[in-house]
This record gives sequence, C-alpha cells and structure tokens, in this order.
Amino acid sequence: MDQNEELDPEMVEAAIRAGEQAAKDDLAKDADKMRAERDELQRQLADAQDEVQKAQTEAADAAARVARLQADWDNYRKRTAAERVAERARATEKLVESLLPAIDDLERAVEHAQGIDDAQVKELGAGIANVHAKIVGVLEREGVEVIDRPGEAFDPLREQAVGQVQDAEAYDDSVAQVLRRGYAMGGKVIRPAMVSVTVGGPKRPAPADDGGETA
Repeated sequence: MDQNEELDPEMVEAAIRAGEQAAKDDLAKDADKMRAERDELQRQLADAQDEVQKAQTEAADAAARVARLQADWDNYRKRTAAERVAERARATEKLVESLLPAIDDLERAVEHAQGIDDAQVKELGAGIANVHAKIVGVLEREGVEVIDRPGEAFDPLREQAVGQVQDAEAYDDSVAQVLRRGYAMGGKVIRPAMVSVTVGGPKRPAPADDGGETA
C-alpha cells in the first residue's frame, strides 16, 4: 500500500470495533474464569468448614464419652470400695458374734475366781482377766464398742431389762447392774446388754439445753 494512500475510515472504525470486541471477549473469559475459580474456592472452603464442624462434633462426642467413662469408673471404684468396707464390717461382726460366748465365759471365770479366797485361784483369775482385756482391746481397735453402763439411764435400744431393783435413792429407770455386757459396732447393736433397772426412785432430770442460757 502506498504510504500516501489514505486509510479507509470505515475500515479503521471496523478494526477498532473488532479490537474492542476482542478485548471485551477476553475480559469476559477472564471474568468467567475468575468466577469459576471463586466458586471452586468457595466450594472448597465450604467443604473445609464442613470437615472442621464434623471434626469438632466428633471431638465433642469423644470428650463426652471419655467423661462418661471416667464417671462410670469413679462410681465403680467408689461402689467397690464401699462394698469392701461393708464386707469387712460384716466379717468383723460375724467374728465378734462368734467370740461373744467365749468372752462371756472368760468374764464369768474372772468373777468366779474373785470370789474364792485362794492365792492360786486369784492368780489364775488375774491371768484370765489379762487375756480377756487383750481380746476386748483388739475388738475395740476394730470399732467394737462395749455396752457396759451401770448407773446410766436405761436405753431400750442398747439394753435389755431382765429384772428390777428397788432403790429409792437412785434415779428411776437407771441401769442398776449389768448382768451381761452388750456390744455394738458402727452404730449397730450386735447384742444388747442384759441389765437390771432401778424403780421407786426420783425421776431423772431432763438434760440441760446447751443452746442457750436460762434466765
């Protein structure tokens, strides 16, 4: 083409429009590509959030299971410990019950020896009393309580009245004499004491109230 030849304005205009259209098409393609990439990233982000939520839910469930297992284990440990204590108490109670007749025999032997004026018999009685004291001491260390309350107010939950003694000077319904000792363990009476109680005396005064002062 001759350099001096003038360009056709229509061709120039067409070329410009073509270029603009091509640019628009390229921009549109780029925009579509960017939207597609954005959508894919959003989808991946949503999937990741779902995975995080799922992991958090699973972690919470696992923590709850661990807490339940720990609570079950603690309850089992406490229950078995309580059962062992109860079994030990029952075994000790049975042992005490089986020993009571022998302890009663020792006490009767000591009492009988004290009533005989013979040195050898008294020495034998002292030996028996020593054995009796050792046995009772072992039981007391195991939580056994001896019920032996002469002069105290009669307690029908801990004592069994088998006789009455007229005594105008002693408070009425007091333990006059312990005929056979009783035994208790852990607040439970294994065997009530066998006692005689006083009658004919004054009424025992009510216990003083320590909660306040009297006017």
